[in-house]
Amino acid sequence: MADDAARQIASGYATGGAAVELGAVVVDGAADAGAAVRIPLATMNRHGLVAGATGTGKTKTLQLLAEQLSEAGVPVLLADVKGDLSGLAAAGEGGQKVAERAAQVGDDWRATACPVQFWSLGTGGRGVPIRATITGFGPLLLAKVLGLNATQESTLGLIFHWADQRGLALLDLKDLRAVIQYLTSDEGKAELTGIGGVSAATAGVILRALSNLEARGGTDFFGEPELAVADLFRQVDGKGVVNVLELDDVQADPVLFSTFLMWLLAELFEELPEAGDLDRPKLVFFFDEAHLLFSGASKAFLERIEQTVKLIRSKAVGVFFCTQLPTDLPNAVLSQLGARVQHAIRAFTPDDQKALSRTIKTYPTTEHYRLDEALTSLGTGEAIVTVLSETGAPTPVAWTRLRAPRSLMGTIGEEAVRSSAAASPLCGKYQQTIDRESAYERLASKVAAARPPEREEAAPDKPGIFQQAMDNPAVRSFFRSAASALGREITRGLFGNRRR
Repeated sequence: MADDAARQIASGYATGGAAVELGAVVVDGAADAGAAVRIPLATMNRHGLVAGATGTGKTKTLQLLAEQLSEAGVPVLLADVKGDLSGLAAAGEGGQKVAERAAQVGDDWRATACPVQFWSLGTGGRGVPIRATITGFGPLLLAKVLGLNATQESTLGLIFHWADQRGLALLDLKDLRAVIQYLTSDEGKAELTGIGGVSAATAGVILRALSNLEARGGTDFFGEPELAVADLFRQVDGKGVVNVLELDDVQADPVLFSTFLMWLLAELFEELPEAGDLDRPKLVFFFDEAHLLFSGASKAFLERIEQTVKLIRSKAVGVFFCTQLPTDLPNAVLSQLGARVQHAIRAFTPDDQKALSRTIKTYPTTEHYRLDEALTSLGTGEAIVTVLSETGAPTPVAWTRLRAPRSLMGTIGEEAVRSSAAASPLCGKYQQTIDRESAYERLASKVAAARPPEREEAAPDKPGIFQQAMDNPAVRSFFRSAASALGREITRGLFGNRRR
């Protein structure tokens, strides 16, 4: 009887094209090795959710998904928050438990390594550095990082607008500070005539927030060379490269980490062409610790997230949010996630019970399980699953015993990560920070702390990169002709990130 139920459930997961194999259906505590649960590759741009309490196997699920996508030629981006996903770069180690799990779920397990590109947020990590410019990040995302309220966010947007109108960019935190100081000076205030003003009190709050961000390591992240998103789409011998963002020190600044991932998603949306329906995505993006992105977010910020997630599927990019509870995500985002892999929920408190109840309501009805009991009694490496079939319909709810990853379930060690990053063909492109103070022509073409030519004698209250650049005759000459050469204005995309 249980076998019949398992096969009935599994029939909803039958596919005609390529798929990511998750595992086997479990009914009455037994897994049926012939009842496969899978996600069609063609539906993985319809996004997904991997959720569950700590210790229930979420990280291994991410590893399982990433290595199969890589094998199918699909590049992947994921964040290694706990420091234990570097094992994707090494072949796994077999053993009795792995063999038993393989037999239970019908997997012909074999040790397999993935091509991995290790990245680090800023210059202080083990991987190839990822940077963004202040201009590229934009005011909305930067306001989230700085912890600004709605009024302060609006003021920051005005400062960016002033710089954008002149076709000039803010490269790092020192550039932004110089602009704020200039625009709040007696001479700089005149520049805001007609588009509003910047109060000294609000400017002071923003400047203090910038100082706090510098103390948290923001100086290492904001600058150049800025990441080119095309470098995330590499393949090696037909396999998609797994881009692992090393973030085991994420607790030092979790807001910067989560907002950076949103910036990267916005960059992908702006840079990629429309793709239509493909047999597999161009990239799958795993958004770990997703609750950090939504916590304390402004209404405008949440609206941009919802819109970006909704629209980026047409660019053949899949986004999987990873968090403890589905309720960590706004309903407008949750409703757009086609695949659900829900590990065990710990319902110890009244709030936990409410979250459990809300989670159950997001699943199709099922005659085979009592979801309140199932979601609280799942074993490690088991999940309640429903995905979109190839026809776009939700599949039956399946208690699933998941496959074991074929890559190493653990870390390869810090030195191995450093060596891999150093050997990467991208190391030479991103490793060295460009020196803003000596590269005057580059600074002049991008620095946003520029005053109009007719006000060259005006200066910020305190010297900085802007003042040092403007003291150079070649730079001043550049600004005299910059209006025609640059086309004056920088335009911005859906999320406020820079578009030219």
